Amino acid sequence: MSRKIFSSIALLALGGMATMQAQNDIKDDDFNPVNTGVTTLSITPDARGSGMGNLGAATDPDVNSQFWNPSKYAFAYSKSAVAISYTPWLRKIVNDIFLADLTGYYKLGSNDNQALSASFRYFSLGEVTMGYGDTGLDGVQTIHPYEFAFDLGYSRKLSEKFSMGVVMRYILSDLSYEDAYSGDTNTAASAFSADISGYFVTYPMIGRSECQFAWGFDISNIGTKVSYDHGQNYAFLPTNLRLGAQFMFPLADYNTLSVGLDLNKLLVPTMPRLKDFNNGETIEDQQAYEEAKEKWETMSPITGIFKSFSDAPGGFKEELEEISVSFGGEYAYNQQFFARLGYNYEAASKGGRSYFTFGAGFSLNIVRLDASYMLATAQSSPLDQTLRFTLSFDLEGLQDLIGKRRR
Repeated sequence: MSRKIFSSIALLALGGMATMQAQNDIKDDDFNPVNTGVTTLSITPDARGSGMGNLGAATDPDVNSQFWNPSKYAFAYSKSAVAISYTPWLRKIVNDIFLADLTGYYKLGSNDNQALSASFRYFSLGEVTMGYGDTGLDGVQTIHPYEFAFDLGYSRKLSEKFSMGVVMRYILSDLSYEDAYSGDTNTAASAFSADISGYFVTYPMIGRSECQFAWGFDISNIGTKVSYDHGQNYAFLPTNLRLGAQFMFPLADYNTLSVGLDLNKLLVPTMPRLKDFNNGETIEDQQAYEEAKEKWETMSPITGIFKSFSDAPGGFKEELEEISVSFGGEYAYNQQFFARLGYNYEAASKGGRSYFTFGAGFSLNIVRLDASYMLATAQSSPLDQTLRFTLSFDLEGLQDLIGKRRR
């Protein structure tokens, strides 16, 4: 019972109803998403990146770079900043699930070539009512599952154009549940993980205009497995490889336009399926499946990272389908008004969470407000009409403002 509960809550957290809709749209044999634990770590927290189709590996550095590519902090324009983001999740079907995120950074040294950063994200799944017993009709229990992650990062310029960063993270996923009739239980799961990232930026001249070209990478959530049933079963963290590039060019005085592309791939091995072993028609097929399943269950996270590039049952074609694509752009006027547009594509066989995004932002002195809106390609998707809000504060600007008023 507990494993079914865990699966249901995990699907709900990441928009699993959209995934189930994708399964209905393709052949069952072709539907094979990559399964992980703590799925909420993959949800975009801030409005700027989500407004460009979930883009951020190489975008201009900002206070929310911790999620996208923390090595960008070494190139941040302000010495310090903090931001808070809020996302009502699955608002079409429930009203008590949300993601809140608090992020900040501080640049070190007189040369400002290194930075410390931190973030805290909290995902509440609201109030969930579960049934007791084998049939689920013997009784009712209400639980309040949640997940949170706290991390610290360090980034440094290794040259005038290139920086790298590292992040250490603690994760807690509390989906605790106890069946008073069967004695079946779920427990809170915890894990530790790390991120490694890099960022390169240069300023080529095109005609008489100075442009900006950047590329970046981020390998996130490299860490331990999580277990919700006292170690009987383990799930991989959503270890992810993000590669991105961005090009920014001036349109006219005070006007700039940037366009970017991100590629994402989960570095998690694909779970074996009985259907891939001739549906277990012979004893040999069943034995081969059990051996493959045991290897998957006992596989270390590091081994799984390398295995994830070549283990899809559909071969190279399916490996390519595991890559999701984000592309979008941002128009900025005088770094005070921003308009954004983007698109995120995920293959139907891997979940089918594809959508258009729109966003806008306004900056006034030390305060900046950003908002984004998601429009899913499938009208039945619960991710449709998702809103995000981010409020940012330039702490260096605030300090200067206070100093001027004192004088």
